[in-house]
Formats: sequence, C-alpha cells, structure tokens
Amino acid sequence: MLDIKKIRNQPEEIIRGLRNKNQKNADATIDSILKKDEDRRLCIEKANALKNQRNVVSQQIAEMKKSGNSADGQILEMRTVSEEIKKYDRKIKNFEGEIFDILLQIPNLPSETSPVGRTEDENVEIRQWGEKKNFGFALSDHLVLGKTLGLFDLNRGSKISGSGFPLYTGKGAKLERALINFMLDYHSEHHGYTEIFPPFLVNRDSLTNTGQIPKLEEDMYFCEKDELFLIPTAEVPVTNIFKDEILKEDRLPIKYSAYSSCFRREAGSWGKETKGLLRLHQFNKVELVNFVSANDSFAVLERLTNEAEKILQVLGLHYRVIELCTGDLSFSATKCYDLEVWAPAEKRYLEVSSCSNFTDFQARRGRIRYRRADGKVEFIHTLNGSGVATPRLLVALLETYQQPDGSVSIPEILQPYTGFHRISPTE
Repeated sequence: MLDIKKIRNQPEEIIRGLRNKNQKNADATIDSILKKDEDRRLCIEKANALKNQRNVVSQQIAEMKKSGNSADGQILEMRTVSEEIKKYDRKIKNFEGEIFDILLQIPNLPSETSPVGRTEDENVEIRQWGEKKNFGFALSDHLVLGKTLGLFDLNRGSKISGSGFPLYTGKGAKLERALINFMLDYHSEHHGYTEIFPPFLVNRDSLTNTGQIPKLEEDMYFCEKDELFLIPTAEVPVTNIFKDEILKEDRLPIKYSAYSSCFRREAGSWGKETKGLLRLHQFNKVELVNFVSANDSFAVLERLTNEAEKILQVLGLHYRVIELCTGDLSFSATKCYDLEVWAPAEKRYLEVSSCSNFTDFQARRGRIRYRRADGKVEFIHTLNGSGVATPRLLVALLETYQQPDGSVSIPEILQPYTGFHRISPTE
C-alpha cells in the first residue's frame, strides 16, 4: 500500500510511476484519492475546532455552576455541538474507508532503476550462466521421458482432480520430493535461512496484506464455508507471520525458507502454453522470504537473486537472469528479477523463479514495523523469491540429463536425496 502522505506531497511522481506500470486511469485515481483526503482533513479541522470550543465552554459551565449561576443555555448549546462533532467523526471514518479501498487498488511503484516498458518483450537480460548442452542424439521432451520412465501420469491426475493437477509416480515422486528436501537443506546450510512449514490455507486479510487480493482474487481457490483460501505461494503465510507486530532492528534481517504446495486457478492464462508440467493449478515450490530494514532492501534483492541462482548452478543447469520492465512487474513489486532455465527439448527458457523487492508496500498493508536503535518506528521492507519452483525445474532437469539410451542421469548433488543415480526405462 502506498503512503497517503507521499501521494499528497508527490502526486506527479506517483502518476508517472503508475503510468509506467500500465495502470489505467492513473490521473483520475490519484485525483479522486486527493479530493477525498482533502475533504477528510477539512472534516478533521472542523471537528477539532468544535472539540476545542466544547472544551472551553465545558470549563465555563463548570465555573458557572461553581459560582451558583445557571448554565442551561451553554449546556443546550454543547449538546448541539456534540452532535455536530459526531457527524464529522462519521464523515471522517467514511472518508478513511473510501481512501483505504482506493489504496488497495493501487499497485506499488516501480523502482527508478527498473527498465521502463509495457510488456514482457521489453524485459532486459542481465546475465547468463553455463552453456546450452550439445546432444548427439534426438531429444525427447519431458512428456515422453515422463511416460517412458514412469515418472508421472497426467491422465490419471486429470481423472482424479482435473487438468493441471499432476500425479507423480514411482521415481518421479521420489525425485520431486528429493528436489524439495535438497533445496530446503541447501538454503539453510549455505544461505542462513530458517525453515518454516506454514499453513496452506489463509484468511482474506493475509492475502490482502501481500497484495493478491483484491487484484488477483479470481485466481484464488476459495473455501467459502470456512472463508479460507488455498495459498498461491508460501510468500503469503510466511510474510504474515509478523503482521501487526513491531520487531527490534537488531533482529533483522530475518530469512525464512518454506516449502508449500501452491494453488492457482490461472484464470488469465488462456492461450498460454499448458502442456505437461509447464503450467499447473497445483505445484510445489520452495520460497525464500526476507524481512529487512528500509535501507537494505535493494542490496538484499541482489543477494536473494544470487541465492536462488545457486540452486540452478549446483544442478548444472544453464539459465539466464531477466530484469522485468515496469509494465511486467507484479502488483506488489517495485523491482524484480526472473530466473529462466533452459529446457533443451522445449528449445526455450522456462521461468522457475521470480525474486522481488516490495519495499514497504506489503508491510503497510500488514502493519509490520520495526523499531530502530534511535527509537523511531518504521515499516519493514519485505522481499521474496522462489528458491525454486519444481515443475519447470523438473522439465529442465529431465531434458538436460537425458541419455542416448532413454535413461536420465541424476546430478551428483541430488543422489543422496534420491538414493539412485539414474532412471532407466527398464526399471
């Protein structure tokens, strides 16, 4: 949520940022919120004047009664004043509610360092790691490998739940679990993360705090009877651990890693690639969430991105880092890097991680603050990144490590988790 003081003091800067983020009717939105804010402050001014008048007259009434004089006229007058104050207080509360509702619809502003652009075509490649592997044989894609090696059964998964809900089988199920355990252990041992195992269902307030609601509510799976939502990412429950709290600055940074299943209806994904494991309604992910002081968040974003990259590096997978342009940033993000891993049989890069800095946007919604050493209280800055999501990682892993005989070798670092070094069609 944006700071109303910043909107009041720097409206042109806010409008420019919203335009860069493809926000429609940015001018009208800011004009509306400023008008309501002006009306609210006018009501506060009038209410305060009446309250001051009431205080003065109340003192006079006390003195008149003390001296034995009648104060009936002043008492009657103050009853009218009190009713006027109540009316202004109600107006103030209504204006505050209307302003809050508008603020919920306004996205975070893009960073001044984010490339300006309207669509993903204007994203900027920052760097690559590794090289595309050369194969001396015809490649199979992950669907063929999954079927011949008995790793997953999408048809039966669809029969159980519907399209987009994969059923992992045999060594495919064990490989999926191995990837999750490996990533959690790696981030704890090498990057200093504390592991969290969060709830997979959250309330509306939690999703509002992280920015998914109201913007993305149509993409949520909702349990109406219980008023709970299935989480789209572990970012939601983990970020809300500290909602309505004031932390001590010496606790920062706080770094949490969390595995969760993620549930997304993908209501807006019509026309996008959906075959196999490329776009799912349920998938697994290891999430990295950081709580940091206001001065550190952009430096932490670089570190967080490197931590997510390390997973792909130790697995020996070629990838690239993309910086998102302003128009492709998520609702809550001010700056974001995507990690895209190379899938040889798909002949394209697949996104496996987004690493985002939200500055104080989520913290304002969730009322997450910290007390500095000098006693001043500020909103904390939050960041998160996938470290990483498993479906497309599995696609890249299978296609990169396939062998001429149809088997798939397992990277050495994963073998202690899988208990096997190769998956063969005969097994």
